[in-house]
Order: sequence, then C-alpha cells, then structure tokens
Amino acid sequence: MRILVVGAGALGGYFGGRLAAAGRDVTFLVRPARAEELRGAGLVIHSPHGDLTLRDVRTVTESALRGSPPFDLILLSCKAYDLDGAMASFAPAVGPATLILPFLNGMRHIDALRQRFGAQAVLGGTCGIAATLNAQREIVHLNDLHILTFGELDGSASGRLRAVSAALGAEGNSAGFIAKASEQTVREMWKKWVFLATLAGSTCLFRASIGAIMATPDGAACLERMFAECCAIAAHNGFAMNDHYIAASRARLLDTGSSMTASMLRDVQSGARVEADHILGDLIARGGPAQQAPGQPTLLRIAYSQLKAYERS
Repeated sequence: MRILVVGAGALGGYFGGRLAAAGRDVTFLVRPARAEELRGAGLVIHSPHGDLTLRDVRTVTESALRGSPPFDLILLSCKAYDLDGAMASFAPAVGPATLILPFLNGMRHIDALRQRFGAQAVLGGTCGIAATLNAQREIVHLNDLHILTFGELDGSASGRLRAVSAALGAEGNSAGFIAKASEQTVREMWKKWVFLATLAGSTCLFRASIGAIMATPDGAACLERMFAECCAIAAHNGFAMNDHYIAASRARLLDTGSSMTASMLRDVQSGARVEADHILGDLIARGGPAQQAPGQPTLLRIAYSQLKAYERS
C-alpha cells in the first residue's frame, strides 16, 4: 500500500517515520524547506519507545505531486486552520480508490473532506500522542502514548479497512506504535472532542492549568458545568457519553494536583493561531437550542467568545 503522509511535523513525522522504519511504502508531502531539512539531517525522532533517525526519507512537494500516480492511503494530521491548503496540496494524489484518513480533532474536517473528495474516500480516526518539534526540527515524543484509532464512518468492517489495518500494524505486523481499527470510530471521535473542548475551553478561559483552576473559589463548578455542556451536545447529536467515560473524564478534569493544559492554551500564550472555530465553534453550532438561546450565553460560548477576541487582538 502506497502511503502519503501530509507533512512531516510532530504528528505526521512521528507516525509516518515509524511506518517507514517498519518497511512501509511511505512518502512525505512537504514544503521545499522541510524537504531540504530532511535531506540534510534525516527524520529524527526522540521517544521513550526508542529514538530513530531515518536517512534518505522519501519526500515530494506539491508541484512534483501533480502528474504522479494516485496513492492508496493519505494520512492527514494538519491544524484545522490549514485544512483548505492541505486539501489543495494533496488533491493530485487522490484517485478513485484512494482513502483519506484524517487525525484532526472534532468533526468539521470530515464534512469538508467528504464535500471535496466524496463520502466514499474518507475514513474517521483519532490519535493519541503528545509530540513537538524542537529547535533542531527534530520530533520529540513527550509521553508514553502513541496510538491511532480508525475506522469506517458508518461502522462497517470493510475489506478496505482490513487493508488499512494491515498497513498500519493493527493486524500483527507492528509499525512501532499502537494501531486499532474500530467499529465505533465516530463515537471515539466525539469522546475525544468532548474532553478536548472542555479542557481547551476551561484552560483558555482561565489562562491556567486544571490544578490552578481547581484552586479558585468557583473553578470546580465551572469545569463541571463546561463538561456537562459538552456532554449534552454530544447526546443531542446521538452520542451520549456512558458512565465509565464520564467518571474517568471527571477524574482527570477535577484533579487538584494536575498541571494539565490544552495545547490551545500554549498556542495562546505564544501568540499563535488557534483552532477555536473547529474545536469550540463547531461544537456550539451542533448544540441545538440549549446553546443557541439569544442573550443567554453558556459557559462554552463565553470561552469561545474570549478566544475570538484573542484572534482579533
């Protein structure tokens, strides 16, 4: 299976690098500057699961992609605000049988990809990893977690999904990370979205970690309220969260000793762009009357509004 990884940043570089090291047919779609970096230093990964340096990494630029044969699988992990540009860049690689597997958060990207390339081309997926690029443009894996969960959006166990599972190492031929095919992929995406929206909304609103929020007079109540609002939106869309998920999420969100923040807060603190529309705005838009009552802003809407004010400033 010919795999095109869009970008060679922290996420794409990590999972794509592990796949390439395991002998998969991997090409990275990168900008010319990143291609030059990879030619010089290779693709370097620092990880608790083992460091890796890949020389002679196969790359392609957008201009060189035009006219080439289509790829079988495209792995996409860009920021939401870069989605339109990413779709334009890899469009020449999409053929009638190409599958696109995105690992963005939320659901808005699924709608955009299906509209652009057709519903049949798009799978669903989530990734669990904390990684970044250091000053040397090397990938630094920050925790022990490295998992991809993926599946058909209709929950079917298709033949093409089995092929993707084999390529990603979910069926015995390990690629150096955990890969798991799921018949509940959309539910898994909603579960991650609910938690992330609560974490991003609260830590950005307070400009503080979970533990620091919990130390304020009304911090616990605000965290509980925002989590409840996000869970209610999921239920409104047919994805009610079960008791086990709620208990496990509450334990993490109400941990008085937690230093956890959302990456969106780190983006705010560094003056970078944020995924406010994709993570919070789209969730609110799917929330029904409870989120749309004029003049009665919910806590989630207040968090979203302050992020939009940040963007304007």
